[in-house]
Amino acid sequence: MIERIRLIMKNFEYVIKDELGIHARPAGKIVTEANKYKSNISIVKSSKIGNAKSILSVMGLVLIKGDEIIIRAEGEDELTAVDALVKLFEGIVEAE
Repeated sequence: MIERIRLIMKNFEYVIKDELGIHARPAGKIVTEANKYKSNISIVKSSKIGNAKSILSVMGLVLIKGDEIIIRAEGEDELTAVDALVKLFEGIVEAE
C-alpha cells in the first residue's frame, strides 16, 4: 500500500504598508480570521516565524511599515484561508 504524502503549501508575500505597522487591532483581526480555518497558518518575517492564530506570536514579530512578510497556510483548507487573509491584508489592515 502506498501512502500519499501531502506536500502542498499555499503562501503569499506582502509588504506592510500601514504607517503604524501591524499593531494590536489589525493583529487581532488577523488572528480572528486565521482561527476560522483548520490549516496551520504562519507569518514569516526574515528568519522569524509566528503563529497567525496567536496574538502574542503575531505581535512578537513586530511588523512595521516596509517589512516583507510571507503568509503561509498548510492544511485541508489552505486555499480558502490564504484567499481570506489576502483580502484582509489588502483591505482591513491598511484601513486601520
